[in-house]
Amino acid sequence: MPLWLQWTLIITGLIAIACLLWFIRKQTKTLSEGRRRQQKAREFQAKRRKDMISSIRVIAMAVEEDQIEYSEACLRIKGLLDHVAPDLLEEAPFRVFLTVHEKLEHMPTHRARQATDTRFVEKMDRERFEVEKAYADEIRRAATAIRHHQFE
Repeated sequence: MPLWLQWTLIITGLIAIACLLWFIRKQTKTLSEGRRRQQKAREFQAKRRKDMISSIRVIAMAVEEDQIEYSEACLRIKGLLDHVAPDLLEEAPFRVFLTVHEKLEHMPTHRARQATDTRFVEKMDRERFEVEKAYADEIRRAATAIRHHQFE
């Protein structure tokens, strides 16, 4: 084999090795960035879950101390439990949050409530107060139970 061909093959091999090393390094960097992003997303989700659980406990404490309307508490706790532990809404005593939510979900809230006729809002408030009164004991028991519940 001629000397020039040997050197050509050696140089070609070195170039191929350099290209492969560059490609491997690029892939490794991409994989580590992906792992870093996944870890950051997991940490964000864990913090978000922890914050939601804390919010559930604060709302439950407010119910126990009569600092919040029971209907509002049920709507908020139900919304938070949908994200944290939706299966709890099917268990006693927590089912009351879902029950009250279902009875009140047709009512306007926020801007829709402000835009609604005053007499209709008053009628909805009377209906809401009746629901609160009918489920008051269950709501208080559920609030105490959810405040002490150990979320996974």
